[in-house]
Amino acid sequence: MIEAAERGRTRAEQDFGVSLLWIIDAVRHFGLEECARVFRKAAELRSQYPSIVGIGIGGDEARGPAHEFRELYKEAKDNGLHLTCHAGEACGPQSIWAAINIGAERIGHALTAQQDPDLIEVLAQKQIPLELNVTSNVKTGCCPSLSEHPVRRYFEEGLMVTLNSDDPPFFGATLLDEFELAHREFEFPLDQMRELAANSIEASFLSPERKLALLGEVERYGW
Repeated sequence: MIEAAERGRTRAEQDFGVSLLWIIDAVRHFGLEECARVFRKAAELRSQYPSIVGIGIGGDEARGPAHEFRELYKEAKDNGLHLTCHAGEACGPQSIWAAINIGAERIGHALTAQQDPDLIEVLAQKQIPLELNVTSNVKTGCCPSLSEHPVRRYFEEGLMVTLNSDDPPFFGATLLDEFELAHREFEFPLDQMRELAANSIEASFLSPERKLALLGEVERYGW
């Protein structure tokens, strides 16, 4: 499966200039043993496929709290993998604190950070990238409505916000749709849209050279 996906990644890069790296996600509520198998397989495949750059955990936060993964995350980091974590989607801010404490370099969703001013301050100070998924959050019911989504508040409070499509075939929204939504519903002007796009590049695990090239494209867009 990885071999086939890697062929597609290579073609996308050659034919369309798309930069794509793999983050292998484990389902946290399947248990530590199953997640360990996933992370160790990712580390094993990394020698063959350098495009495998990180690991993460999704699934039910309540049945797989992040703090239980501390040793597995340390092992993954020791194996040269970057660390991401879904947190604060359906559980409170304590889930986000736990993700930070096990070394997560990026946080997926982070909706409930808005309930904890101290956490907001830490996220702003550390500039931990937040992978926000507006359409997904509303459609799953984790956020009751568009008007209650914290994307604008987080941005204004200096958090490192990125826009993401989560799962386009499932939620029916592409990355472009998310940017158009942010512009239309949350009134992000073009200069702030550029900042959101630049944040996503800074937060990526791309090489410094590729980041600089993409940041240049973002800066030139719309002028």
